[in-house]
Amino acid sequence: MNLKQLSDMLSLSQTTVSRALNGYPEVSEETRRRVADAARRHGYRPNPSARRLATGKAGMIGYVMPTGASVDIDPHFVEFLSGLGDYARGHELDLVLSPTAADDEETTYRRVVANKQVDAVYVSSPKPADRRIRLLNQLGLPFIVHGRSEGLDFEYAHVDIDNEGAFHDATRLLMQLGHTRIGLINGDTSQTFAIFRERGARRALAASGLSLPPERVRSVAMTEENGFRAAKSLLEGPEPPTALLCSSLMMALGVVRAIRDLGLTLPGDVSLVAHDDVFPWLKPENFPVPLTTTRSSIRAAGQRVAERLAARISRLETEPTGEVWPVDLVVRGSISAAKT
Repeated sequence: MNLKQLSDMLSLSQTTVSRALNGYPEVSEETRRRVADAARRHGYRPNPSARRLATGKAGMIGYVMPTGASVDIDPHFVEFLSGLGDYARGHELDLVLSPTAADDEETTYRRVVANKQVDAVYVSSPKPADRRIRLLNQLGLPFIVHGRSEGLDFEYAHVDIDNEGAFHDATRLLMQLGHTRIGLINGDTSQTFAIFRERGARRALAASGLSLPPERVRSVAMTEENGFRAAKSLLEGPEPPTALLCSSLMMALGVVRAIRDLGLTLPGDVSLVAHDDVFPWLKPENFPVPLTTTRSSIRAAGQRVAERLAARISRLETEPTGEVWPVDLVVRGSISAAKT
């Protein structure tokens, strides 16, 4: 089916149908939905070259993806990408991945913008005063950050979860159970999500006059093996923690293994709270002892980022609005009262 046939079937002009498919703000939401539904039912897809000529837009969302021997494939990224793809597939958007060396991201962003390859990009794993965000703000390409940076002197669009609040609440719950020696197995603290999580744990402890000393903190890449090593080093110390906070369900696999290898029990000897609860193939309730978790859907975040990028491309969204989603605390069998 071509554009004229689709227009005739809907009794709309070709201009209106084209504008509806390309997100122009002057087309009503009802018309946009009607056109999109009909296009989907009848398998209509606009010709990419014609669409670029007609609208000046590529219909592409971009992502600059660091690669190389030092870069691990993060399962969180795959889950996020699935959500982004769910939305993009239904809204005539494609995703362009631009691989780059980890130390050459800014050059790649400049090339992507200069070549007009994409209509918008998203940025992931932000760091404090992130140079990528400052560069994109200067270049004028629509963008959204999955996460938040600190130390920038301008507002920018982002979608994040309340990492600080999540770990504050998890720490407070452990304290209510009598735990005063709490250890934190965190992600890479060069990234702001890990900074926020440590800040939340410290804030909860400080409210009761307690602290989180450096010897009870491990900051590592979020893999099972790193979780195992971090937990073992903490639990073999002179004053081992009676409870652990863990920044990833992947790391929690290693933490549980370390607890078992040391002849300890969960939660009898060590209570454990992990973050994630989002992977369809790794469910906390299926662990030998069901894990207490802090939870927020990464897939839903991917969908929301794609939705907002589409709105920014079509100028339906123009303000640098930030969203911070609350995080659920799901209590299961991996925590108990501290031994007296």
